[in-house]
Amino acid sequence: MIPFLLRRVCIEMPLSLLVIFTVTFFLIRLAPGGPFSSEKSVSAQVRAELERHYGLDKPLQVQYVNYLASVVRGDLGPSFKYPGSTVADLIAGAFPVSLELGCYALLFALLFGITAGMLAASKNGTWCDYLIMSIGMGGICIPSFVLGPLLVLVFGLILGWLPVAGWSGPLDRVLPSLTLGMVYVAYIARLMRGGMLEILVQDFIKTARAKGLSERMVLVRHAMRGSLLPVVSFLGPAAAGLVTGSFVVETIFSIPGLGRFFVTAAFNRDYTMIMGTVIFYAVIIITFNMVVDVLLAYLDPRLRNG
Repeated sequence: MIPFLLRRVCIEMPLSLLVIFTVTFFLIRLAPGGPFSSEKSVSAQVRAELERHYGLDKPLQVQYVNYLASVVRGDLGPSFKYPGSTVADLIAGAFPVSLELGCYALLFALLFGITAGMLAASKNGTWCDYLIMSIGMGGICIPSFVLGPLLVLVFGLILGWLPVAGWSGPLDRVLPSLTLGMVYVAYIARLMRGGMLEILVQDFIKTARAKGLSERMVLVRHAMRGSLLPVVSFLGPAAAGLVTGSFVVETIFSIPGLGRFFVTAAFNRDYTMIMGTVIFYAVIIITFNMVVDVLLAYLDPRLRNG
């Protein structure tokens, strides 16, 4: 595992970040407008001074090299739309909220997804199996920007059980976490069911049943560990989906997370804020994928020995 980790950390991770940095840098420069183009027009002289101050008057390749050097030093630069604040300060203040939302959504998805998948596999071919998989398919098909307003309408406006906006109390976490995690409940349930169906026909499961173990003990103690391999493999893409999906959810429920700054930066062409957010999330996702690879090697001895 050590050579594998060294290759990922020292070679693959820097290359991946460089590609993401380069593509994002030039794509946002191709978008029409700029950070100082808004409904409040400024004189050409003032705009020229602003561009000179932030280095936007230099050739694009020079801006690329200069900003890349700043990022390597750990400096994400100042925000164009929040005077007096750096991108690092804005990320440090808003990311804990997004992280908390993502953790709640992931916990909800794992808890209910694994349970539903195990139940469906143990009742394979019955009405219970068909019902769980049908609900799972519905969860996959409904996007968060549709599910969120539906939950707000039902549980917030009609029933009045839960608040529909803000991030101040425990109840404020419920609807956003359900909205963000529901899609992944469906994926995890289907992956868990498929993995467990493969494990339940293995010889060691038959041996465990022949010894007189209860069905619950067979599922939890013997079949569950091997069945988690597809779920663990899915955690990397799931983390990416939870991160990007939180932008929409935070906007719907007015949550003061990092998604709000990213969406605002995209509309305002805040180049440094967009770049800083993309790089920050790229580092998190790549690191999480490496952790998933280690967990897979722990769960599957064949990968570890290889």
